[in-house]
Amino acid sequence: MDTPILDQLRRLKYEKGISFHTPGHKGKNTLIDWGDYIPFIDTTEIFGMDNLHDPVGIIKESQQLAAKTFGARETIYSINGTTGGIYIALGAATNPGDKVLIQRNSHKSVYNGVILNRLNVEYIYPNYNKRYGLFTGIVPEDIEDRLKKDKDIKVVLIVYPNYYGICSDIKKIAEIVHKYDRILIVDEAHGSHFKFSDKLPISALEVGADISIQSTHKTLPSFTQTSMIHLGTDRVDINKLRSIASLYQTTSPSYLFMASLEIARAYMEEEGAQRLDRTMELIDYVEKELKNMDRVHVFTGDEEDNTIYDRDRTKILLSLDGVTGTGIDKILRDHYNIYLEMADSQYALALTSLMNEKEDFEQLIKSLKDMSENQPYNQIENIGIGPISPIKVLSIYEAFYRKRKILDFDQSIGKVSASFITPYPPGIPLICPGEKITKELVSRILSLVEKNIEIVGFLGYNKRKIEVVD
Repeated sequence: MDTPILDQLRRLKYEKGISFHTPGHKGKNTLIDWGDYIPFIDTTEIFGMDNLHDPVGIIKESQQLAAKTFGARETIYSINGTTGGIYIALGAATNPGDKVLIQRNSHKSVYNGVILNRLNVEYIYPNYNKRYGLFTGIVPEDIEDRLKKDKDIKVVLIVYPNYYGICSDIKKIAEIVHKYDRILIVDEAHGSHFKFSDKLPISALEVGADISIQSTHKTLPSFTQTSMIHLGTDRVDINKLRSIASLYQTTSPSYLFMASLEIARAYMEEEGAQRLDRTMELIDYVEKELKNMDRVHVFTGDEEDNTIYDRDRTKILLSLDGVTGTGIDKILRDHYNIYLEMADSQYALALTSLMNEKEDFEQLIKSLKDMSENQPYNQIENIGIGPISPIKVLSIYEAFYRKRKILDFDQSIGKVSASFITPYPPGIPLICPGEKITKELVSRILSLVEKNIEIVGFLGYNKRKIEVVD
């Protein structure tokens, strides 16, 4: 029997690697013995099992318990992940043709949601911290300036926290958005754990976000693809939210996923919160140990950067002098059986959760100490992917649905892109559909290619072609 996916999953299981990546359960079968339940509970909407698309029984009760725990007016389970949750949130808060203000460094699901809901986009740019080569926070006054000038903006969508754990001043942003009677949607994919510890940033719902979408699977012990859509205020029509949720979610929702969401929530209400606090103490210890190592640097913020309002310290962002971030990631994986969440030319990100054990952290410290003492030192060029100012010709959704043709990228100057061109990481698009491809952009992106930065969106066997509007 040829089963390449299963074969690789078996290898992953028996390798027993240390997980500093999603999902938040870290591969530990600890909350319940899932082996006793799977596949027996992989069922459908038989009598007594309720229906996610019209919940009146156990699913309704479960979602109400989640709303109470997270401080929402209403909560809807998203078994299509936060990606599906963002599609739903945008659809509920807007009508086709509306204008939305989004962060340029939003996840691709935000851009896809814009296309699916046929929305017009304006961008707000986070600060680019040249000292650290990182996008940090949003300046709240920049949002106010945009809302003052453009009364057609209906919705503001903010990423909180960003992929590196950096948090903008979400309280002030919420106050500004509501001052101008607009709706605030928060992509809180990496912040589902905030509610459960006073050692972490405040949650978006606590400051009045109208909708927050959280990837429960990223930072809490729930299965991959499980998220929650939280309605925080009465400024969004709950009936429309439910209708749009039914439009974007499968008609065969997984009871495994819904049970996983419920179990994670129930666990956090009991011993999970205490375990999270213990994890925060371990992270204090890890940061202290790493800071005392030669060559190792841990990002703990920048006092001169006032856009870093807070920081999610469960995300350990580190670098090692003389070794690229991708090098750190590969060495830890190949030689120490430690798997990280992300790496770029400069940084590597260890994404921790309350399910990591003390031994996991000890092994990370030990491995990095060994690397700092024994890895050869190479001259590293800091490849900063700073902000850009796009030239918009068409809306994203207009360009996406137009007739296309494929050109060599270096021959596309002056054309209008029909594609997203995104260096990964950090996953911030340098070109979006509807934007003019300039000589500067082509030069910049090809320079990244030469430095072995992965570019998502190119076509062709050599990954040097792009789709443009014909």
